Order: sequence, then structure tokens, then C-alpha cells
Amino acid sequence: MKSVAVFCAASENIAPGYFEAAASVGRMLGRIGATLVYGGARFGLMEAVAKGAKEAEAHVVGVVPEILEQRGRVSALIDEKIPCRNLSDRKDIMLAKSDVLVALPGGVGTLDEIFHVAAAATIGYHSKRVILYNVNGFWNRLLAALEELSEAGFVRAGLENIIVVANSIEELESLIEKA
Repeated sequence: MKSVAVFCAASENIAPGYFEAAASVGRMLGRIGATLVYGGARFGLMEAVAKGAKEAEAHVVGVVPEILEQRGRVSALIDEKIPCRNLSDRKDIMLAKSDVLVALPGGVGTLDEIFHVAAAATIGYHSKRVILYNVNGFWNRLLAALEELSEAGFVRAGLENIIVVANSIEELESLIEKA
């Protein structure tokens, strides 16, 4: 059974379509028998993906920083809680506990997670992929920026094999199954 780490927004102030996309990812993970590994918050897309996963009877692992616990912001949907000190620990644990990583739409925290994993892969710490689920073209500007960096010589060759894009739930499922 594959373990899939999902990085995504904890914000509640985003368009409803993103919540449905996150729930669809959770349901797909359950349908294919994968374990969801995520940040454990009870807000935003994090809660939506966990809810979808639970609906589809997936095992849900929450990697929970102390501050979430202290503030009472931990999801009740978690089957297995892995406590950690901070966000840096959370990224490393999620990477270690997963076979592949998926980034749903998100903000600064999600970008940090994507680049933490990608940078580690470029220098050989692991060979896992980050799949950007490009809901409504959400990641298009980031992809254009990465292309510009690559053309200017600032990005090592091979990043396109580390950060890959899924433009539909079907593409996402296929990339997860191939990981």
C-alpha cells in the first residue's frame, strides 16, 4: 500500500472549488488503497482532504507540530498521530513516511514544503517526486517561474523529473500509481 503525503492550505478563506478538489483527492487515495499522510490541521484543504480520505476508508496519518496541539487545531479525522516539534520536523517526517508527495493549492507553507522536498531530491537525499495538482491552473505561474530559472541556469537539470504536474484527478492517480 502506498503512502501519499499531501501538502495543502490550512486556510478557510479560499474558493469552494478547491475544497471539492481536495476532498476528491482524499476519496481517490481511499479508492486506490493509499494512506494519506498530511499536516493534521482541522482547517482548510487539510481537513477537506482528510474528510474525503475518511469517506473512502483510507488510513489517515497526521504529522502534528506542537503548536497545532497547543492551540487545539488538530483534526479529529486522524487515525495515527505523529507528534513533532515544528514545521521543519513535520516536512522531514512526511517525506520519510511517504512514497510520493502531492501539493494541492496552498500558500507560503505549501511552497516551503514543495521546495524542501525538491531541493533535497536534487542533491540526492531521496528520489521521490512532488506532484503539483494543478487545480484550475493554480500552479501555472510557479511553473513559468521555474522554467525561467531553468533557462537562466539557476535550476539543475532534472527538476522536471522531481516536480511533475497533474492537470486532472485521473492524471494525479496515474502518477501516484507509477511512483
